[in-house]
Amino acid sequence: MIDEKARRPSEIELGRRAFRRRQGIRSVLVSLASTIVLAAVAWITIINTPGWSRVQETFFNPEVALQALPRVGEGFLLNIRVLLFAAVGVLVLSITLAGIRTLRGAVFFPLRALAAGYTDLFRGMPLIITLYLVGFGIPGLIGSGGPRIPSEVLGTIALILTYSAYVSEVFRAGIEAVHPSQRLAARSLGLSHGASMRLIILPQAVRKVTPALMNDFVAMQKDVGLISVLGAVDAVRAAQIETSHAFNFTPYVVAGLLFVLLALPMIRFTDWYTARLREREQIGGIV
Repeated sequence: MIDEKARRPSEIELGRRAFRRRQGIRSVLVSLASTIVLAAVAWITIINTPGWSRVQETFFNPEVALQALPRVGEGFLLNIRVLLFAAVGVLVLSITLAGIRTLRGAVFFPLRALAAGYTDLFRGMPLIITLYLVGFGIPGLIGSGGPRIPSEVLGTIALILTYSAYVSEVFRAGIEAVHPSQRLAARSLGLSHGASMRLIILPQAVRKVTPALMNDFVAMQKDVGLISVLGAVDAVRAAQIETSHAFNFTPYVVAGLLFVLLALPMIRFTDWYTARLREREQIGGIV
């Protein structure tokens, strides 16, 4: 059996551990002190500006915030519903586009060209213009005698069209980052192209591009508020209505805070996952 003394760390190692603990505690205390000082300086600077009292009354009125919260919150639920449906639509369409762009063979050139043109078009077009084109173009195609499409549905379609172009390129980059030997090995086992993509290539590709996908999802969480330009009574439009009633901009601040609260968990999870992935790939080293 190994001697118990041999298992215990040496005095040098114990000294190193104690030093690292002291350095960690010192770093935390310095970070806390510098944060408090910076916050105090910023707060003192802001409250001593000539127009702070007016800005506080116009943008940070607690009474107006409480009055606007129910209606803004109800509109925010619409934003969440649109976000969920748009996320599913973007996932399906973007994977389809990425798969089409990675097809081999001259016979698939028209499909590859169509998918490339789609991604180029909607990556280059501002989302708000896509919203207007979809929001007013589709009802125009249907005509006045056709069924009325809710504005939130039209906004969801516009979000899917725009973000699927971005996300499909992320998926395509992940697919092309997988070593070709993986594809050849799958085909040598008798798997078809579709089975190879589904069972071998896509799982590896998704693992490589997950941080980028999470960032796109965070961006879509913010842009979902743009559906208000089509008349949907979401959080932004509800805040606009409440602002016109109270002659105060605090409802916009309330809506903005709701979007921040929605995005923060995904932002923090993205940072955690990115750090974990980097640590696993670089064995703790930071380049």
